[in-house]
Amino acid sequence: MGCVLEVDVDGEGVFFVDKDVLAPFSGKIKNLFDERPVGRGARRPPRVVLHGFPGGAETFELVARFCYTGGGLAVVTAANACALRCAAEFMNMAPSLAKLAEKALDEMPHWPWQSVVDAVRQCERLLPLAESTGVLGRVAGALLSHMAVVGDATPTSSSPESSAFRFSCDTKSSASLFSSTARCNGSSRTWWFEDLVVVLSPGMLERLARALLARGADHGVVARFLFYYLKCRLAGAANAEDKAAMLEAVIIVIADDLDRSSVSCKGLFGILRVASPLRLAGACQDRLVAMIGRKLDHATLDNLLVQAPCSGKKTRGGGGSLYDVGLVLRFLEAFLREEPEPARLKKVGALVDLYLAEVAPDPSLRPARFVELATALPPAARDCHDALYRAIDVYFQVHGRLTDEEKMKICKGINYERLSPDCCKHLARNAGFPTRAAVQALASQHAVLKGIIRHSGPMKPPPPSAPPATGKHQRDGHDDGGDQQQVVLYASRLELSLENQSLKSLLDGMNWRMMELEKVCSRMKTQMNKMKASRRGGVAAGCTARSLPRMCS
Repeated sequence: MGCVLEVDVDGEGVFFVDKDVLAPFSGKIKNLFDERPVGRGARRPPRVVLHGFPGGAETFELVARFCYTGGGLAVVTAANACALRCAAEFMNMAPSLAKLAEKALDEMPHWPWQSVVDAVRQCERLLPLAESTGVLGRVAGALLSHMAVVGDATPTSSSPESSAFRFSCDTKSSASLFSSTARCNGSSRTWWFEDLVVVLSPGMLERLARALLARGADHGVVARFLFYYLKCRLAGAANAEDKAAMLEAVIIVIADDLDRSSVSCKGLFGILRVASPLRLAGACQDRLVAMIGRKLDHATLDNLLVQAPCSGKKTRGGGGSLYDVGLVLRFLEAFLREEPEPARLKKVGALVDLYLAEVAPDPSLRPARFVELATALPPAARDCHDALYRAIDVYFQVHGRLTDEEKMKICKGINYERLSPDCCKHLARNAGFPTRAAVQALASQHAVLKGIIRHSGPMKPPPPSAPPATGKHQRDGHDDGGDQQQVVLYASRLELSLENQSLKSLLDGMNWRMMELEKVCSRMKTQMNKMKASRRGGVAAGCTARSLPRMCS
């Protein structure tokens, strides 16, 4: 017998083998003892420890038998082909054992379905060699082959966005999630979804999903499988760390590998609500926020009403407010980076107005945060600013201690020319708004009407029996009736009739405010004259000048 080696395989088993038998087949053994000659007179055989041996002691025994039989014994089967291929790579046994294992793997699409599932389970224990040798890719190809054959079993009843798939950050949702898991085992099971869900860890889920997509799997089907995985596995997770690992794996695949159209905005918000109480990695949170932001025009008000973190700290989110306003601002930043077309922008503008109305009554919402939200969108996002005005009005009522300067910063978001006449009149009488805001609103409405009149020229009432302008006058662009009609309609909207009492109230309110401003100016002028007179008269150094009066609002 040649040189005997003591081989320790990961502490699982110890084998005494002949080096001269293994070396012709294993480059690893040959190179190991070429570098370190073995003394034949030693009392104990040389000891070799194989750390991370793929398949463990059981697979090493198969490798040793292969070497002792001179490579003639067919030991490669569906049950061990994956492990032997990785072991051949580990022991540098190409082309002998590696070639036999590759030949067996070529037949994997024809293996029974359960054998392919077992191969998936084995691959997790064989990482990273399963990836580098292409074994995982072959397993993914075999899975796709089986999925294509069973056409009538294609998963349809397990859509993640069905009514049964509801995420919630409330602890009371545990029961519903467990019941969802029970439904996974019911009669309406989807054949391959459930078989794979039970064998995949989060890390293996990410790798297998990518392998399936790389081999042409349908993005929509893979997306539904990812949501199904969360639906069935989150409830049974042992701790928050396990839940976070599952969510991070799904988020990474959705963000990096799936088409945008394969995952709905509703599904992304479902992930967000489960992830909110967990500590996900910062990069993973940013990915999820960016994906939601790109689909923000498909969101609803209920989606945006995410509870602010309740840790008691000032976080990037709500800053102590009821809802996570900071999160919505991050959605808007991601949405605007896409440079959306006007139709999408206006949908988001209407959504933000609804959200403003919902958060405005929150007494804990800081003015600076409200200003950010009110001014986050460009002017093109809103054709009418009535909803924005009403939200600001509610915010002023709840936050009664705001100064005029703070109020004017908030009012910067309003385009007064896009206020309706009713809102403009309401603002003019609204004591909660600063005087400057009321004056600007009235002045802007006056400028709008003046611009229309200047554009259309002097108005001439059309003859009662005059037919509508047609023919040459329309074609030459000399039809002034349209402009005149526009002025008449705008004037009627403003209710400019002398008999109209609403106009009288509007003008009275404006006059009252102008009188107040004149009184303030008069008092300021009087104080200035007194100061000048006191300086000329040589007022004693110990005297102090009275402060100027504040601008009243």
